[in-house]
Amino acid sequence: MTSPDGATRVWHPGRPVPVAALLGQHRRGGGDPTLRLAVEGRHWRGSRTPEGLVTLAVRDQDAGGAVAAEAWGPGAAWALDQLPALLGEHDDWTGFEPRHPVLVEARRRHPHLRLGRTGLVLESLVPSIIEQKVTGQEAFAGFRALVRRHGVPAPGPGAARGLGLMVQPDAETLRAIPSWEWLRLHIDPARSRAVVTAARHAAALERAATLSGEEAERRLRGLPGIGVWTAAEVRQRALGDPDAVSYGDYHVAKDVGWALEGRLFDDAELARYLVPWTGHRGRVPLLVMAAGLRRPRHGPRMSPREHLPTRDQMA
Repeated sequence: MTSPDGATRVWHPGRPVPVAALLGQHRRGGGDPTLRLAVEGRHWRGSRTPEGLVTLAVRDQDAGGAVAAEAWGPGAAWALDQLPALLGEHDDWTGFEPRHPVLVEARRRHPHLRLGRTGLVLESLVPSIIEQKVTGQEAFAGFRALVRRHGVPAPGPGAARGLGLMVQPDAETLRAIPSWEWLRLHIDPARSRAVVTAARHAAALERAATLSGEEAERRLRGLPGIGVWTAAEVRQRALGDPDAVSYGDYHVAKDVGWALEGRLFDDAELARYLVPWTGHRGRVPLLVMAAGLRRPRHGPRMSPREHLPTRDQMA
């Protein structure tokens, strides 16, 4: 169905859908130029689909249970077709047992929490690489700079409405960015090399969206600069994989240990602890985060660093 303004879809999921929270899973910091939440009554996303650029605008679920969306650009039909997946329709919690009282309560308080999937691997991979082993502030700033300098404006009414909505640069553009320009973006050589390498294999990587989580991880980690953490971040967002855990993260293991056992875990302890949830291991940190159960941050924060190794297993 097409309106004068764009292609439209009204989806009736038959369940409560927290649209902003689900789309927010894909936001890279509050200033992410590819995602604007709660602007003019809609949530806006600029993306590069297999069929071309798209702006997707999604309204919150109405009182009748409908989710209305509108899309502009050559990728509009693809984005509207993928809307249910983006909003967690294919995320199946069957077989997940909370087991721990904290998780039972978190699940009770957040019964509609789901993982959405974009189906777009490079879109998730590029910012994940940029986030490797640096502070969130550094990572988000680098991603913003990359998109604003080398991305393209999203199609549709965004520019006229002052949204500043952008789409990430395509693989060809990423491959052509010179080394000195990456440094201007405050993205060090190790991370920029990983992005450029991924861009060179973009077609093969996009096919990973059709694979199982473990198979997709093997394909991702076959490239230099992509380790356990980066692969897990992509599995969570592009595939909506509930078993992906971001080992190597500065906070995840510590926060889960503190919330569930009253002590800080390292990655090895977290891996052992999550064995009973195999198949749904990623839901444990997700519920802990949704419940706001983060250990007190009394110590010194991670300091910004400029040159970091990314070829180890936890990159």
